[in-house]
Amino acid sequence: MPIYELTCDQGHRFEVVQSFTASLPVCACGGATRKVPSSFGIGGAAARREPPSAPLVAQASEGTHRGDRDYVTSLRRTADQRRDLEARHPELRGDTRPGLAHEGQFEKAPLRAGDAVPKPTSHPHPHPH
Repeated sequence: MPIYELTCDQGHRFEVVQSFTASLPVCACGGATRKVPSSFGIGGAAARREPPSAPLVAQASEGTHRGDRDYVTSLRRTADQRRDLEARHPELRGDTRPGLAHEGQFEKAPLRAGDAVPKPTSHPHPHPH
């Protein structure tokens, strides 16, 4: 069965393994999904890996190998490649709104600026008493 890369209207990205005829699953946040173009395992330009997204570049830049010039230069080039790729293919940019919460109830569907805040449940924590 093929592996499909999907995204929803909120910008969440994930992969699914399913048959060609199966309908696309709904995102964990409840949003409708659509397929995202992926690179194929063939050689040449199509085989190049997509540069990491900005959050991943930011995480990588937290450790700069003691300010090693070559390493910092490679991080900058990677960030520039990603920016250029997103300029050519805006659908790869994803949701650029700032994240407000990503833990607990928001682990599978992070709360972002502009999202409606869900109403609290009657019981503030999930375990029974």
